[in-house]
Amino acid sequence: MEVAIVTGASRGIGAAIAQRLAAEGCAVGCVARTLTEGDSHLEGSLQRTVERITTTGGRALPLMADLSSPDLDATAMVSEVEAELGPVDYLVNNAAAAFYPSFLEMPRKRMEISFRVNVAAPWLLAQAVLPAMVERGSGSVLNLTSQTAIMPEGPPFNVPSQIKGATAYGGSKAWLERATVGAAAELFGTGVSCNALSPDTSVITEGAGALVDLSQYPNEPVEVMAEAAWILLTGDRSTFTGRIEYALSLLHRMQHPVHELDGKTLLDGWQPGEFSTENLVVPEGR
Repeated sequence: MEVAIVTGASRGIGAAIAQRLAAEGCAVGCVARTLTEGDSHLEGSLQRTVERITTTGGRALPLMADLSSPDLDATAMVSEVEAELGPVDYLVNNAAAAFYPSFLEMPRKRMEISFRVNVAAPWLLAQAVLPAMVERGSGSVLNLTSQTAIMPEGPPFNVPSQIKGATAYGGSKAWLERATVGAAAELFGTGVSCNALSPDTSVITEGAGALVDLSQYPNEPVEVMAEAAWILLTGDRSTFTGRIEYALSLLHRMQHPVHELDGKTLLDGWQPGEFSTENLVVPEGR
């Protein structure tokens, strides 16, 4: 049985990817701050994600951790997963801290939290799992990113068309993308892949919905992200590495079907030729 670690697995995209990996036969270490329902003002918890996995015959381990802590011990976290589930084959860095004050108004505390969660935690977790992956000659790291990492076009800058206050969040994701490609380059030929994945549009999740009214934007279901994550984690590691991919664009380009989180049932309305391509991101020169 292959083993995965997924951060931010209490809800949203992280929970969806954890469920999809479990459906594909992986034992999953699910990491988040919210252990049980009611511990957060948002719906979702590790308890719920683990129950969804185990009730369908899968295996999952809840790991409560605050990735914003300056004392984060990524090595201990990975060791706990290895002791309970076995050597880690896949790492999905999904957890994110998103704050949207303007550049001048961003408080230092929030800036530091953003970069601890979005930058330091993925780096430290990757450092903790990669040596064993390289030794075995097999493994994958997937970092979840965002369109906010794309540089604003200008001058002149069309401010109304940009997401207000995305400088800190987008900057952290741009850093993560550079680290992803850099790690992939350094590890090329070892049998280990490192990739980054973003939605093409928006994904309506509990966390994102609390920050922005996403109903006014085009959106895609979490199953699309889970499908694309599975492709990048399990694809040919000599070619599927060092990529910054966008989920719908990747599936459209490959003419790949989208499944429900059970990995078997096709998702109605989201098969090749069924979804609109007008909002797909074409990452030329990225």
